[in-house]
Amino acid sequence: MASNPQYVMALDVGTTGTRAILFDQNGAMVDQAYKELTQHYPKPGWLEHDPIDIWRDTREMIGDVLVKTDTTASQLAAMGLTVQRETCLLWDKTTGKPLHKAIVWQDRRTSPMCNRLREQGKAEEIQKRTGLVLDAYFSATKLAWLIEEVKNNQPHVNWDNVIAGTVDTWILWQLTGRQVHVTDHSNASRTMLMNIEQRTWDQDLLELFGIPPHFMPEIQPSLGEFGKTHPDLFGHQVPIMAIFGDQQAALFAHGCDRQGLLKCTYGTGCFLVAQTEQELTRSQNQLLSTVAWTKADTINYALEGAMFTTGACIQWLRDGLGLIQSAADTEPMSKSVEDNNGVYFVPALSGLGAPHWDMNARGSFQGITGGVKREHMVRAVVESIAYQVKEVVDAMNKDGDKINLLKVDGGASKNDFLMQFQADVLGIPVERPEVLDATAQGAAFGAGLAVGFWDSYADLIGKRKVDRVFEPGQGQGKAQEHFQVWLRAVERAKHWTED
Repeated sequence: MASNPQYVMALDVGTTGTRAILFDQNGAMVDQAYKELTQHYPKPGWLEHDPIDIWRDTREMIGDVLVKTDTTASQLAAMGLTVQRETCLLWDKTTGKPLHKAIVWQDRRTSPMCNRLREQGKAEEIQKRTGLVLDAYFSATKLAWLIEEVKNNQPHVNWDNVIAGTVDTWILWQLTGRQVHVTDHSNASRTMLMNIEQRTWDQDLLELFGIPPHFMPEIQPSLGEFGKTHPDLFGHQVPIMAIFGDQQAALFAHGCDRQGLLKCTYGTGCFLVAQTEQELTRSQNQLLSTVAWTKADTINYALEGAMFTTGACIQWLRDGLGLIQSAADTEPMSKSVEDNNGVYFVPALSGLGAPHWDMNARGSFQGITGGVKREHMVRAVVESIAYQVKEVVDAMNKDGDKINLLKVDGGASKNDFLMQFQADVLGIPVERPEVLDATAQGAAFGAGLAVGFWDSYADLIGKRKVDRVFEPGQGQGKAQEHFQVWLRAVERAKHWTED
């Protein structure tokens, strides 16, 4: 631990950008630095990130936030790391060079491989072993594709020197001066290669996907020391004391450590996660069983509904269609029209996740007539986010206790129109905290508690302030009526790319 620790740093290495945030001894955010990450779309349905960019941005954001706050690395008690999950890569451990761009969790290129495995009767076995639905979303088929691609196009690669990992493993390896090849249980549980009960790499699944065991990182508990930053990076060795998948980190930040507590993060995708404590719960409604987090002597499991495209739709309205200048435009535009004028949007830009799990669905606007304006289309996209969340809340309700309150976070939760519409369509209150960067906050809380910078998890959670609670209002009836129409639109968008 630093001799005079004043802060904990959280690194949030996300899908659309990288963020470094400092938290003080009260658990409050001091300052942050952020940089957007370039998205590469080599073919329809494919999405890649450059691992070199991810590492460069991480290093730069750490430096930027230290400079902005006039802080030295010696004042950091610890670092916590949270990352986009499922995105994975291969690299050469001797040169440090990636063998291909990282394949992002939203990427659909391995859908045919998943379909073949399903036809071979493997889906049930994979779900039993991993808690996950067989889908191109997860890392296993992506790693299998990368291995095949490198074999075919880079014949001189020495496979003895090749290692693999998700983004947390890549960043940790770089932060520690290329010394530590490790992941945590929460990220490993998203690869479709970890046995959810034994919490180790499943040898049968590694064999099924053709992944040599020596490629895989060691799995450690989420809270505990993963190594120290290399002294050449920031002039001081900072212990890395927590690693979480981003959605698990948000669950931790919300204080959802007991059965029945849940949160929904509105980021690139939307992720509804419910704590199940030490009980490995199997869903009957197409939700995922996953690891929330682990400590040296305990494990917390969770149930999750993953919706692939939510904030990414807003980014597409900006960068793809040019209908908005910034994400903030969506709120006044949505409010400027009385309703959606009969327009419904199915946000299947990367297929559909829970509860449909249709890799072949594609996005669509339906119900367009001559009177439709861009404001109606923008509103239809915003409404579709709330509709997706309702589908997953309904699935959670069927699986267990009825949900009476939804805790939210993430960038899109800033949108008051969306949050009010969410409360209306669900018919329950929606609680938004003051700090919306819950993923980073969770990573900081985990690292600070693990290193002894903070003593009490309960005290940290108790200090979190609620910004606003959105109660269901007069729009309930209409919102729920429109939800039924949207479900019809979803059915028409499914199976789009099938022959």
